[in-house]
Amino acid sequence: MKVSHHLYDQLSRITSEENVMVDELIRNHTYTKLGGKADVYITPESYSEVQDIIKLANKEEVPFTMLGNGSNLIVKDGGIRGIVMNLQKLSSIWREEDKIIAQSGARIIDASRTALAESLAGLEFACGIPGSVGGALYMNAGAYGGEIKDVLESTIVVTKEGDIRTLTAVELDLDYRTSNIPDKGYIVLEATFALKKANSSDIKEVMDDLTYKRESKQPLEYPSCGSVFKRPPGYFAGKLIQDSELQGTQIGGAEVSKKHAGFIVNKNNASATEYINLIRHVQKTVSEKFGVQLEREVRIIGEDPVE
Repeated sequence: MKVSHHLYDQLSRITSEENVMVDELIRNHTYTKLGGKADVYITPESYSEVQDIIKLANKEEVPFTMLGNGSNLIVKDGGIRGIVMNLQKLSSIWREEDKIIAQSGARIIDASRTALAESLAGLEFACGIPGSVGGALYMNAGAYGGEIKDVLESTIVVTKEGDIRTLTAVELDLDYRTSNIPDKGYIVLEATFALKKANSSDIKEVMDDLTYKRESKQPLEYPSCGSVFKRPPGYFAGKLIQDSELQGTQIGGAEVSKKHAGFIVNKNNASATEYINLIRHVQKTVSEKFGVQLEREVRIIGEDPVE
């Protein structure tokens, strides 16, 4: 869609002109380095600005998409129509008693580091998860036996109508890599994590061990979306892919990692189409060889490119 001067002016009045970008390349804002243009890319600086942007999108009937820091996301080459909002400027983290409170745009890694600095245990598992706090709640992110639902106490969200609500963790229906956030259309503004006092050296020892495991086993030298697939019941996705002899398989610039079969890396300026086609090839091959359907953990959004 062509962005009207009317829409641009209204968005600029809600926040500021420097926070409103037209025809912004999404690949500049995703871990995979994939994705076409957003009609409007906006980075609000307050909760009230988020509310007003949502209300304006509703009033003007403009499509609206929430984008975290793009660590578990593939945006198609045709980009995203309407307004794309990123909360990267809402990134404060602070302590209140035995709790860490983090805004949606903060990295969950930084929340875990703040917990370490405050001698609070419980977020160690998140020390290597690259997503934002909002994204971590969206998919109930987890690693090494821990997950968000283990420590989340409550969250502040904006509803799709633009109202602010405080919800308990239970109200989010957190389950393995899922929540009701997408179905309800919530936008996470803030999360409160209930932690426990502990010795900082013990916390650091756990985090150092998890960091070593991550860096030694994962292909962090290339852009990727992290683990592409959910763990199928009774199996490990990476082992199935490895046993299907798919490591090193390439479509264009996308490759099934030789270091960790559960990762697909953007090795050489891949397009989103190439990346998605490789995901589908892996799913098809594993299904034919083992009869197991690999379900994507990564989200795919946006439009196909115009031929």
